Amino acid sequence: MKKLFGLLLGTALMSTSFAQSGSLAIGSSYPAQPTHLSDIFSGQTPSSLKDLKSSKGLLVIFTCNTCPFVLKNAARTKDILALAKARGLAVALINSNEAQRSDADSPEQMMAYGKKEGYTNYFVDKNSELANSFGASHTPEVFLFDGKTDKLVYKGAMDDNPSDPGSAKVMYLKNAIDNMIAGKAIDPAETKSVGCSIKRLRKS
Repeated sequence: MKKLFGLLLGTALMSTSFAQSGSLAIGSSYPAQPTHLSDIFSGQTPSSLKDLKSSKGLLVIFTCNTCPFVLKNAARTKDILALAKARGLAVALINSNEAQRSDADSPEQMMAYGKKEGYTNYFVDKNSELANSFGASHTPEVFLFDGKTDKLVYKGAMDDNPSDPGSAKVMYLKNAIDNMIAGKAIDPAETKSVGCSIKRLRKS
């Protein structure tokens, strides 16, 4: 029994370095931009994700207001936002929980939560179209694009312990940002996002 448990645990841990099934592949360019993305603070509706990037690149974070994993990682997210600002990297925070748009993830609730967390932008992804383009499945989930190539260089989790960020030992996203800015290889380039499922509308 102990050997079986150890095997299952090892398999689960190893899966964190594998690709998230169905998500945008490393090396991909920005996916086609839907016209339904709007910032709850400014009302900005970018025609392309390239409108949001800086010369260093763009970090896309799929998030929401109430997911326990998002709340547990609030401090980690603030650290990442501060790091991105220091490195000159643009960030887009995306809420794709269309099925909760009249409740916990309404624009009003997004604005309240975003202000509390110090967000400078927070986009409504109508009909989860951007999440669908990325193949994003969870909150929180991150996608990092290099400003020089406009290619995806990292995707997945922010660190190796989304369930208990205080116990994390490997800061995947921080390392990816630092290596990207320095022109170094990113390893791992993809990890498994762990969190709440994105609440898409059910098709009738």
